[in-house]
Amino acid sequence: MKVSQEQAGRSNHWEVRTDEQKYAYLPDVKAKETNRYGKRIDLIDITDHPKARSMFINENPEVGSNPNRNKQHGFFFTADNCIGCHACESACAEKNETPAHLSFRSVGYVEGGSYPDYKRMNISMACNHCDDPVCLKGCPTRAYTKHAEYGAVLQDPDTCFGCGYCTWVCPYNAPQLDPVEGQVSKCNMCVDRLEVGLKPACVSACVGNALDFGVIENTPEKRQQCKTSIPGFPDPSITNPNIRFQQTKSLPDEMTRTDDMPVKYHKNDKGDYKPVIDQKKGKARSWNFGKLNSRENPLVLFTLFSQAALGTFLIPFIAALCGIKSFEQFMVSDMFLPLTVIALLMTSFGLFMSVTHLGKPFRFYRGFNNLRHSPMSREGFGLAMFSAGCGLTALFSLPLNETVVNLTLSFIEIDLVVLTQTLPLNNIIIGTGIFAVISGLAGLYYMNQCYQIKARPFWNHLQTVTAFIGNTLSLGAMTSAMIVLPTLYVMNLDLTQSLLVFSMVFILGMFIEGLGLIKHNSDLNRNENEGGAAHYVQNTTFGKTYLLRNTLLAINILFTCVLLSVQLLNILEDNQLILWGLFATLNCVTSLIGRALFYILVIPTTMPGAFFWKNKGFEQHARDVGLADNPATGVAPLAH
Repeated sequence: MKVSQEQAGRSNHWEVRTDEQKYAYLPDVKAKETNRYGKRIDLIDITDHPKARSMFINENPEVGSNPNRNKQHGFFFTADNCIGCHACESACAEKNETPAHLSFRSVGYVEGGSYPDYKRMNISMACNHCDDPVCLKGCPTRAYTKHAEYGAVLQDPDTCFGCGYCTWVCPYNAPQLDPVEGQVSKCNMCVDRLEVGLKPACVSACVGNALDFGVIENTPEKRQQCKTSIPGFPDPSITNPNIRFQQTKSLPDEMTRTDDMPVKYHKNDKGDYKPVIDQKKGKARSWNFGKLNSRENPLVLFTLFSQAALGTFLIPFIAALCGIKSFEQFMVSDMFLPLTVIALLMTSFGLFMSVTHLGKPFRFYRGFNNLRHSPMSREGFGLAMFSAGCGLTALFSLPLNETVVNLTLSFIEIDLVVLTQTLPLNNIIIGTGIFAVISGLAGLYYMNQCYQIKARPFWNHLQTVTAFIGNTLSLGAMTSAMIVLPTLYVMNLDLTQSLLVFSMVFILGMFIEGLGLIKHNSDLNRNENEGGAAHYVQNTTFGKTYLLRNTLLAINILFTCVLLSVQLLNILEDNQLILWGLFATLNCVTSLIGRALFYILVIPTTMPGAFFWKNKGFEQHARDVGLADNPATGVAPLAH
């Protein structure tokens, strides 16, 4: 039974176009109980929301007339029918008034074969309003909501602060980060049309009957298949997307992308198309130092400075707690305060760099809104607590603590005399220090979790863990040694014990990082997915740079091990610190190159683009030659 126009117009406050065709109306169908992922289709059954709850679309309090409004809806795409006319894109852009460089729905394609048996398959894709929306869980500002009405995953651009993390975790290019406005927006399922019984604008505009929409798992009329994947579509197990496909026409065993992504799709023995590496750029190795510069530069500095700050505080503090005498003496010296303040300033600088990466940096405080789900929120909170711990430790370490600290504590009505009678000041410092260490380690853990993304297999690897831990130890040992060793020298204390600790931690950090790189290289050499494709780019486009970083790291590990052996034999005592300084500087260079490669190389499991549209290679070409200056080109400047 079709929903009539009279039914569609029941809500007086809804503006309904009177010239909609019959095919634009949603059918009233009997829904199945569960979808193929085992999730309930009737979403009221798994929520405590009332059936007649208003969605307040455009501040309209009216409740829609759709009889299936509380059931999970989804798109159905018949690839055989799509002619690549882009009418769906145009209708979506018209309805949502998106600028030329953004598109909530886009049409890409894959192609294969050769003349006269050339085949091309178009793919129209928008948000799939998934059962397990990773964008919702990842967003630190809670800008996303999964509604019981239609199962729509809606995003509020006014809440978003433009970090772009949802664009990292989504495999379908659904969230669109606008570099001009500095915020994300995406497909909203046209819920205003659904409320009055109309299909989304893109579906109504499709001239080839390739797009359809309705309650999920209800196969449209005259359709033979209801598949969860087609060539070029990412692994549906990542998010359990609410889209189904039909693709019955025969295709070549190998389908290629026309964008610059070094990925193609090969049919396996089961008839499924899986991503494999497409060596579009050949095998020649290049330097491309200039391409290491990217919009992720603030994150390069954020991660390195935050990790170095944690190591700077953690190493001498833990060494003192372990009873190493020289570090105990340093901890009670006046220079423990500057070390703590330096760790605090380094963390603050790192957090400031992360804020400059935001599209709306003055909304940074919203980053703690989703502590329940988002690793990014937890990362920021952990580092903020580390900064607070360092600040408290510095406060109680002030030489004039009885005067200055009392002035500070008076604001929160705490009497230092009573506090120190209850707990000795040294124990308070140890307590705040332990709090800082635990918070910092938690921040480091969630920093790693931010990059364990199924849609980015280059990052989703043990190497991310080893790189972060390795840099924390090596950079932290370098920074803290620059403070601790001169202090002990001025105090006429023996440097042998402390230098040995710093040397071993420094080498351990580089060794951990090196093991991760070996494992990463070994695994990705055998992988044919997007992670393997990123590794292919690493060995070609940045091949010489990658080799330089690895060679310098290996040389650093080798010679520092030799220097440590010499140190244990008490040889070259006068030149040891100079040599350690040279190796520490070299480690800074390798860490910076490695972290820049980390961000620039990652290839997401994303939807295919076209030759011009949604092609990163063309976008860069347009910026290089000035085509991007014409708004009609659809390429936005890399600025916000």
